[in-house]
Amino acid sequence: MEIPRHWRLKQQRYSLVGEVCPHCESKIFPPRDICNHCGSEARTLYNFTGRGEVYSHTTIYDAPVGYEENVPYTVALVKLEEGPIVTAQLTDLGSDKVDIGTPVEMVTRRLRSDGDERGMLVYGYKFRPVLHKQADAV
Repeated sequence: MEIPRHWRLKQQRYSLVGEVCPHCESKIFPPRDICNHCGSEARTLYNFTGRGEVYSHTTIYDAPVGYEENVPYTVALVKLEEGPIVTAQLTDLGSDKVDIGTPVEMVTRRLRSDGDERGMLVYGYKFRPVLHKQADAV
């Protein structure tokens, strides 16, 4: 990813910033400027909580170029509390088994590095299972 595009997407990648439609109140992620529910203009920024649950998941064993060092890794569709479904890598799994419905939270992690050891490090959102102590407190 080229540097200017990376910086334009930084807020969305680091904090799950999307949009909310002022007409129908639908939450939109990633930002699209047009509501996919009612078709109206939607440019009001919205900060998602970063909490949700696993909607579906799979494990990748044959990664695309740039992600080979991560295999095997788990990718999930995460249904956010506010409604949108996002695709993201699951992290910090350890020996935890992931099931549909597993509560997860957004964390910022390194996605990859572009180029050699002196290349740009690219960070973004991933999701991890909610820690049991935090889940009990909610």
